[in-house]
Amino acid sequence: MKLFRFGEVAKEKQGVLINNVMLDASAFGEDWGETFFETNGIARLQTWLNKNENTLQPIPEQVRIGTPFTRPSKIICVGLNYLDHAKETGLQVPAEPIIFFKSTTALVGPNDQLIIPKKSVKTDWEVELAVVMGKKASYIEERDALNYVAGFCVHNDYSEREFQLERGGQWAKGKGCDTFAPMGPFLVTKDELGDLNNIGLHLSVNGQKMQNGTTADMAYKIPYLISYISQFMTLLAGDVISTGTPAGVGMGLKPPSYLKAGDVIELSIDDMGTQKQTAVNY
Repeated sequence: MKLFRFGEVAKEKQGVLINNVMLDASAFGEDWGETFFETNGIARLQTWLNKNENTLQPIPEQVRIGTPFTRPSKIICVGLNYLDHAKETGLQVPAEPIIFFKSTTALVGPNDQLIIPKKSVKTDWEVELAVVMGKKASYIEERDALNYVAGFCVHNDYSEREFQLERGGQWAKGKGCDTFAPMGPFLVTKDELGDLNNIGLHLSVNGQKMQNGTTADMAYKIPYLISYISQFMTLLAGDVISTGTPAGVGMGLKPPSYLKAGDVIELSIDDMGTQKQTAVNY
């Protein structure tokens, strides 16, 4: 199943993708968020669709696509989790996963504008596969981790490298800026995907391919990451874990290259949909 949300900011309605048609499912009566996920919402939605699918109408053309779920309690990101990305940055793969938080106010729809922050000179791109939790998880075993997952989505983990690396303190300064977490277009349930260890991730800037990686290059695989993070904090339904980016970020180029107003960033993950953002100055 592929879930999405559509409409004006803060007024989004709920939708499902069936046979490649985006349909209005707002009559189901619930939003795709923490309560929905933790009350077995995906199974309940499927039962409702079995009875009502033929009554659903396509959404209007050109309507805005929002985030595929409501604002989560937290967005947790994993740093340096692809071998080729660690190499391009000149850093070693960490002995344990690096985790950091991205502000939930950074969350925007998949095709909303990227706002380059005030005084930014090093805004960078990072295509990532994000995991969306389906139920509360604490101290879980790696072998059980995927049982706690609702689905997956595309995430562009935008990063202001000067704020992140040159301004002292934690990475959050360069990761949590407004519009720095486009998610979607879809929340893709587990049954829609094949081998999680062999999924392609792609990103281009102004039509030039910059990232073309695969989850096979992850240092720490998805079930391990979920289990690992659950040892340090309780994960709630709807929480997001973003699992790292492959090589090809602007910081890793020689010379480095960063985004400017007018740039168009397009990214996708196999079977999970496509995003497109245009950069504008604050």
